Amino acid sequence: MSTFLNELHRRRTFAIIAHPDAGKTTLTEKLLLFGGAIQTAGAVKSNKIKKSTVSDFMEIERQRGISVSTSVMGFEYRDLQINILDTPGHEDFAEDTYRTLTAVDSAIVVADVAKGVETQTEKLTKVCRMRDTPIIFFINKLDREGRDGFDLLDEIEQKLGVKICPLSWPIGMGQRFKGVYNLYERKLVLFNPHGKQDEEEIVVFEDLSHPDLEKHIGESAARILREEVETLVTVYPPFDKAAYLRGDICPVFFGSAVNNFGVKELLDCFVDIAPTPRPRETEERLVQPEEDKFSGFVFKIFANMDPRHRDRIAFVRVCSGRFERNKNYRHVRLEREFKFPAPTMFMASKKTLLEEAYPGDVVGLYDSGNFKIGDTLTEGEVLHFKGIPSFSPEQFRYVENADPLKQKQFAKGLDQLMDEGVAQMFVRQSDGRRIIGTVGQLQFEVIQHRLEAEYSAKCRYEPVSLNKACWVSSDDPKALEEFLERRKRDIARDIHGDPVFLAETAWVLQTVQENFPKVQFRFTSEG
Repeated sequence: MSTFLNELHRRRTFAIIAHPDAGKTTLTEKLLLFGGAIQTAGAVKSNKIKKSTVSDFMEIERQRGISVSTSVMGFEYRDLQINILDTPGHEDFAEDTYRTLTAVDSAIVVADVAKGVETQTEKLTKVCRMRDTPIIFFINKLDREGRDGFDLLDEIEQKLGVKICPLSWPIGMGQRFKGVYNLYERKLVLFNPHGKQDEEEIVVFEDLSHPDLEKHIGESAARILREEVETLVTVYPPFDKAAYLRGDICPVFFGSAVNNFGVKELLDCFVDIAPTPRPRETEERLVQPEEDKFSGFVFKIFANMDPRHRDRIAFVRVCSGRFERNKNYRHVRLEREFKFPAPTMFMASKKTLLEEAYPGDVVGLYDSGNFKIGDTLTEGEVLHFKGIPSFSPEQFRYVENADPLKQKQFAKGLDQLMDEGVAQMFVRQSDGRRIIGTVGQLQFEVIQHRLEAEYSAKCRYEPVSLNKACWVSSDDPKALEEFLERRKRDIARDIHGDPVFLAETAWVLQTVQENFPKVQFRFTSEG
């Protein structure tokens, strides 16, 4: 097999998604520990340990103990290159997560054993289902009291509309938690609450009816485990890798990320079954990862990863061919050639220089303002990758510069944060005022905080009563022109210069839609 194909088949690129506080960042960190990518874990919540979690590197994330921005981490495990994209769980940052899901080949969904399927889990899983992205579930926090395993499995199937296949099963939980039985490898993994869990006690049990089981977990636990596993085998389908890769069946694992328990089983199974880089849809054709020529798209832009250098980095998912340092690539939207002397690979905020990258890899490119989310790089072919959404905001504020002496920093900071996709900015045509639209309240705070911390600029917000922002278009140019003229007061432009209708109420929107039947109103703009 050629080096290129060998490298391609070594790649596993996935996102970890969850509702806030389900233990997603902790799980990411434990996976990195197994990969030898980090030596010590920083507890997300513990104030005793000042070293914060590796994947949360923005100042505001450290203060709040939440992830507000997707971070990318790569490490080697069992001779494979694993690329993890850790996503924000908080719903105010869902847009960042939706875009990240366009750049991965599979996902691990983390659920809290006490809370089960929460709203954010539901929304994000639906996005994966729409794209047939293979999913593995990890039920976390088994060291605490939680809900019955069978109830959780039922809830996952009913609420998320997926078929599942448990590949590990808990023996008790909370105080009675003894370990898990790994159905995938037919092994009993015993939990040692005070141990390091680096050396888990693993006992191979091909047959659970063996009398030795009682020696390890006691009579009553052995009886319950045998009954429950028998029920599992009867009720749930056997694991079928092809069905998992099609997104038709989702494996489920149980464990405790904070105790590093059940994580290795998850990782070992993941590297066995997870998909290698998959083909990607473009408006022009389907791009296969094995193709000779490089192509990739920008799914995220991050300003000031290193506050000492005012750097912007565009995250590019390699879709086909091989990316090489210092080679000329075509920026399809700008119709220009660029070459990149210092592309990077990531280990959270630590960057290493990269000579080449393969499909499935995420490359960081230094950007002086040439990239927008959704941009395509190729070796010359005109391609537009599909499915990178911008969502219609639900909250709006006027944004004003609070320090007249810092007008330049204010304008630059806003532009860069909007290019990152933190929020969306609309400039009202009638008076030129800037309106920021976000999916959630927290984004306003993040913008204010980052303008001050990273650009030395201050902003203040003023209320604006708006209900919806809709992108407008029409097959009839005359009808669109008439609409834009008649509703001039409610028209703004987004950062691409496209017209957006700002509706004050749901009633106004409905009336306008009835009065202008030839105009299409869209609530997402696919970049």
